[in-house]
Amino acid sequence: MTAVTDHTDQADRPDDPPSRAREGDGIWDDGLIARRAAGAGGNGAPGDDDSAGAGPTKTADRGATGDEGPSAYEKSSPYEKPSGHEKSSGHEKPSGHEKPSGHEKPSGHEKSFGHDKPSGYDRPSGYDNDGPYEAAAEATVLYEGPLRARLDALRELIGLSRTRLDSATLAEAGRVLDEAAARRRLSDRHTVVAIAGATGSGKSTLFNALAGVMISETGVRRPTTAAPIGCSWTDGAAGLFGRLGIPGRLRRRPLQGADAQALEGLVLVDLPDHDSAAEDHRRHVDRILRLVDAVIWVVDPEKYADAVLHERYLRPMAGHAEVMFVVLNQTDRLPGDAADQVLDDLRRLLDDDGIALGEHGEPGATVLALSALTGDGVGDLREALGQFTRERRAAARRVEADLDAAAARLRPVYAADAGPAVGRARIGLSEEARDEFADRLAEAVGATAVGQAAERAWRRHANKACGTPWLRLWRWYEARRSPFGSIVAPVTRAPVDEEATARARVEHAVRTVADEAATGLPVPWGQAVREAAARGAEGLPEALDELAVRAGLPQGRPPRPGWWPVAVFAQAVMTLLQVVGGLWLVAQIVGVATPNLGVPVLLMLLGVLGGPGVEWLSRMAARGPARRYGFDAERRLREAASGCGRARVLDPVAAELLRYREVREQYVRVAQRG
Repeated sequence: MTAVTDHTDQADRPDDPPSRAREGDGIWDDGLIARRAAGAGGNGAPGDDDSAGAGPTKTADRGATGDEGPSAYEKSSPYEKPSGHEKSSGHEKPSGHEKPSGHEKPSGHEKSFGHDKPSGYDRPSGYDNDGPYEAAAEATVLYEGPLRARLDALRELIGLSRTRLDSATLAEAGRVLDEAAARRRLSDRHTVVAIAGATGSGKSTLFNALAGVMISETGVRRPTTAAPIGCSWTDGAAGLFGRLGIPGRLRRRPLQGADAQALEGLVLVDLPDHDSAAEDHRRHVDRILRLVDAVIWVVDPEKYADAVLHERYLRPMAGHAEVMFVVLNQTDRLPGDAADQVLDDLRRLLDDDGIALGEHGEPGATVLALSALTGDGVGDLREALGQFTRERRAAARRVEADLDAAAARLRPVYAADAGPAVGRARIGLSEEARDEFADRLAEAVGATAVGQAAERAWRRHANKACGTPWLRLWRWYEARRSPFGSIVAPVTRAPVDEEATARARVEHAVRTVADEAATGLPVPWGQAVREAAARGAEGLPEALDELAVRAGLPQGRPPRPGWWPVAVFAQAVMTLLQVVGGLWLVAQIVGVATPNLGVPVLLMLLGVLGGPGVEWLSRMAARGPARRYGFDAERRLREAASGCGRARVLDPVAAELLRYREVREQYVRVAQRG
């Protein structure tokens, strides 16, 4: 067995690294308490370190950077059998025949965690399959119950949204589904835990202390760890190593013994420095942090408050607290109770980052203080890791945390903003908005004017039928004299506004109803509603013009009420009385009849006065039927215009609102735990 040592000298740890912010700047207190404590108690014992600097390393000397192409690893199908069918690590294939089984290539092209999507997910491609995480050959309990329902809901959500949202918006959600499917196909008997930290934090020393044997080289030269190194306490982890892109030559086994049995099922990965000067090292860290089940963050008294660590990693990963360990290493450097002070300050910073702390039986991150160099506190970490591994819930918890993070990123495009919609019963079009839209279309098509024209036409027809013959002769004479023909001809088309004005009113009506429907919706869905309304508005003014001709005034004569023949008969009687009285007077004048002026004059007066009287009574009686006739004409045109607007505008808008309600329901299922 090789002794676990750390050759890092105290002088190699800079007192004021460039990344540390000054206390006076009010940004970060980079280990201020630790520095004060160290100043009070002396230099302290030499710490343990594992990264930073330059030059050849243990892994670099072997030519392994973890950045091999696909041909360097064992190829694994996305639907391969779970790890129960894999062979032990002692019989793994050489690295030249292995490829990672997951969707993440080990080429290191991904951006930092929580900030950028990996380059392999520029478009949502594989997450609309029917249950990709159901392809495992043996039964597992990883994604059962609520978690299974959330994954199904996310797949449905993406399928419903692909035509409404851009691929970049859905890329992270698609990656979560892909990685959940990839992890589901691998062993559930193993828990993959990464050890991550900054330069000089002592990651490799802690890695060796847990393994009980020198596996990851430690030293003064930086960076010491150039590629991820894996150690499996149980056979059957080849698929997991392949998914992480760790070749066979960088896979190790721990020292066998009682300590090793306590960590049965653990797969530990030592990562390069997250703040390494080498960009490839940072890419390794960002890539593997997306794939592991849990992570141990190793910090030291000098850089536990480093802004890069908190802002780039811990704060974006706050939702992953249940699969996170935060270890304050190198406590042997702190005198007296300074370690407790630094640990309390570390807890304060984690709380500021929004990371829940697993204290008093509550779920959250485990925070420990230890010295990997002296072994003080390593047993507590080993015990916590052993219990964590035996639960076999880390993979499911990681997927749940990834789902929570994906739901939080998607919230702006699915969760309606309640601000503008305060006081509204629900998102969508109200009956009042629909009625207002119909009224605006009726106004644009001139429905009111059509009704008034129909009413006037009915009255003219009644006056013509029930008026005196002398008045009808006068109107006929005036019509013959007029160059425009009859002035009493029925109106065949209602007067409407200017074409430009009518078009502007239609466009205003469409914009108003689209804005009303989009109120409170997320921006992409509100835009989809407006686009649907705009597409329906194309050609709507012309269609309304045709309706004004077809549905305005009916062809032919207006209908006659029951009293109409009586009025016509009475008017004929009055005319006959006038004719009889006139002829009687003429006969008396020429001497044919006996002179008697009273009776013929009385008959003529009765006819002359009765004719206009009958006409006036008919006109009064015609008001009600004429008004109803006008209302019917207006109603027909309103209904026609409303039907046209509904088919062209309201129905497409309602379809978009229905789709949003469907995706909203799926999003709620994705976002809710339990």
